[in-house]
Amino acid sequence: MSKGYLCLVLHSHLPFVRHPEHEDFLEEDWLYEAITETYVPLIWMMDGLLRDKVDFRLTMSLTPTLTAMLQDRLLQDRYIKHISGLIELSHKEVERTRWEPQFQKLAIMYLNTFCRARDTFEYYHRDLVNAFRNFQNAGKLEIITCGATHGFFPMMDVVKQSVKAQVKVAVASYEKAFGCKPRGIWLPECGYNPNDDEILREAGLRYFFTDAHGVLHGTPRPKYGVFAPVYCKSGVACFGRDLESSKQVWSSIEGYPGDYYYREFYRDIGFDLDYDYIKDYIHPDGIRINTGIKYYRITGGSDKRPYEPDMAREKAAEHAGNFMFNRQQQAEYLHGIMHKKPLIVSPYDAELYGHWWYEGPMWLDFLMRKVYHDQKTIRMITPSEYLNENPRNQVVTPSMSSWGWKGYSEMWVQGCNDWIYRHLHAASDQMTELSSRHPDSHGIKRRALNQALRELLLAQSSDWAFIMGTGTHVPYAVKRTKEHLLRFGRLYEEIKSNNIDEQWLVEIEQADNIFPEIDYRVHA
Repeated sequence: MSKGYLCLVLHSHLPFVRHPEHEDFLEEDWLYEAITETYVPLIWMMDGLLRDKVDFRLTMSLTPTLTAMLQDRLLQDRYIKHISGLIELSHKEVERTRWEPQFQKLAIMYLNTFCRARDTFEYYHRDLVNAFRNFQNAGKLEIITCGATHGFFPMMDVVKQSVKAQVKVAVASYEKAFGCKPRGIWLPECGYNPNDDEILREAGLRYFFTDAHGVLHGTPRPKYGVFAPVYCKSGVACFGRDLESSKQVWSSIEGYPGDYYYREFYRDIGFDLDYDYIKDYIHPDGIRINTGIKYYRITGGSDKRPYEPDMAREKAAEHAGNFMFNRQQQAEYLHGIMHKKPLIVSPYDAELYGHWWYEGPMWLDFLMRKVYHDQKTIRMITPSEYLNENPRNQVVTPSMSSWGWKGYSEMWVQGCNDWIYRHLHAASDQMTELSSRHPDSHGIKRRALNQALRELLLAQSSDWAFIMGTGTHVPYAVKRTKEHLLRFGRLYEEIKSNNIDEQWLVEIEQADNIFPEIDYRVHA
């Protein structure tokens, strides 16, 4: 009999970035990099586990914006162009490094990886959602949803209709993509506001996650801390993040990804090689970018040494064993105190695995195989399975909280980004007004109302405030926020005056084409 449970959660999200008006758009690379470096390697990992009959469990969010981009024909075609360019560059690298065997070995590794990634992408008919759906249908992966555009719920407290719209549109999008209703939700940025769980219950959602302090500071105090879920008064379950297991992976000082034998993220040939050689594989405007071809390991200090894949693989196996051992000890200790099996919830951004931490998918693979073959102390489980096995839990009202800097929304509400919320709130009130005034519109007015809701949802994306807060790609985040709000404002005036510019409406429908079945009345 096991002494405890381990619930691994990967939050997979990217903001909706799609620019058909440009042949090459820099921020679209976020998706292409994530496909090659995170989503495809995770698919390889799960395919291998299924092939070898390893009974694993993994919980993973696929946000509605990410799902929409993975299923978008334009972006699928552009990804093929992107990966084909990397394959061409890899061939050139194999030739360029022919007198440097330690680097040529890596060039061949990248060539094989990129070719295999393109083959996998084509195998699933260019729609990787098909792959993740298959793993869910096999009973190994539990896919959960998120806010429709990753809107930050705590900053929507005065416009609850927008919270409801974010949730309802997300649930409808999930059902269309996966053929069933979602059981759980990843609250965007882990942002919980008391009583939002009532909205989740109305949408048929069974559980959500918060950071540790969201549960620990709940009322009353939870008897088992974060090592058992709690029920809100609505009956929706809340799972709290375990800090110890998270720190082992996330910490820049103590975490595994900082090991000197792992691949260095910040040394890429897109910046290292001569411009004339690399110019055809970076942005057409001459902006140097990451290609994904990196030849050095972290090493420590500025004197970087060549990456050694075999040594990195050994380290990934060693660290997976260490993580499992620590979870076993943690479960044994907690079981003796709690007199019941503790649940250790370990959530991470999915892009850590493969993109930032190149060996991350390999580490996950080793971990799941070791948990299955080498011990009986802990058992991997999904939140739904846990609730089915353990239906009795304490009733607690979690506290308002988020993850990120300081843990109470500071990253999304600071001097550089707080200006956006008065505009978002005003637009939310106007959307409620439109929905109430036009409860049953048809034709062009209905299209305009639906587009108005799309523009509002896209403006609400927490990614724009986050980018402003971190100081990266700030002009793009500001531009996106203002563009969607301005489009919404124009639609609001045209709908009120019953004077809709159909030609312009078609243009923005084609540009912001997310959620084709959206119904504006969810904001009523």
